[in-house]
Amino acid sequence: MATTDRQSATLALAHALSAAERGLPVIPLSPSKLPALRSPHRGEAEPVLCRGECGLPGHGVHDATTDPAGVRALFAAAPWATGYGIACGRPPHHLIGIDLDTKSSADSVAALQDLALRHLFTIPETVTVLTPSGGRHLWLTGPPDIVVPNSASRLAPGIDVRGAGGYLVGPGSVSAHGAYRLAPGSAELSPAPCPRALLRLVTPPARPHHPTQAGPARPAQGNGLVQFVLAAHEGQRNTRLFWAACRAYENGFGDELADALTEAAVHAGLTEREARATIASAERLTSGRRY
Repeated sequence: MATTDRQSATLALAHALSAAERGLPVIPLSPSKLPALRSPHRGEAEPVLCRGECGLPGHGVHDATTDPAGVRALFAAAPWATGYGIACGRPPHHLIGIDLDTKSSADSVAALQDLALRHLFTIPETVTVLTPSGGRHLWLTGPPDIVVPNSASRLAPGIDVRGAGGYLVGPGSVSAHGAYRLAPGSAELSPAPCPRALLRLVTPPARPHHPTQAGPARPAQGNGLVQFVLAAHEGQRNTRLFWAACRAYENGFGDELADALTEAAVHAGLTEREARATIASAERLTSGRRY
């Protein structure tokens, strides 16, 4: 490993440990900004539903920890890591990342200001990380009972949201394109609470529940997907629900199965809001595949 790479790796671990001390769960990242550790399940038949229950590292954001010994172990297993990721949506901060990108032709900063004007909220002073491309990440905190999904350009072109299951590249990280650093004046700030109006924009609305009415029979495959979710153990619930919802939408009966999948997920241990958010994420992911 070159001297500069060793220095970046050493600094990345130091910054990650500092973040972990502040209650931010972290994982090592490679210079590509992807999780540095490969999955121990590569080569296995899909779907792979393990999110770390096997006890081995390599499960991406599910490896994230605030335990100093755990952080050191992850970085020791990935000595090539030059950065670290901070898991969003996790206690105690329940971080929400607003990623203002500059790679598109749209002015994402102006787009966020326009959203603030139209929906009557103020963009708070908060931790802001400057990216090598000239973009910025705003760190906000959310309520513990609300699951914010990840999204790309759903709010406006160039504005991505990092929520549950996502991560932000931490300041002090070095990628193949340069360093991530705190914006001037950010070092003394804590993540600000997400304005309620903005929180409503980044959280999918709950689908209205309609009493069961006579209509087309649910496909047999739908019954199998519901049973698949019902059989989920702790640590598998969101993954199983997301996979089942994706299959339902890909096969054209996602809307018809959404309530049954929600009920199954609640029975397995998720809240209804968590289940609805996961199903909404599956619908958005698969929407481009069905046409």
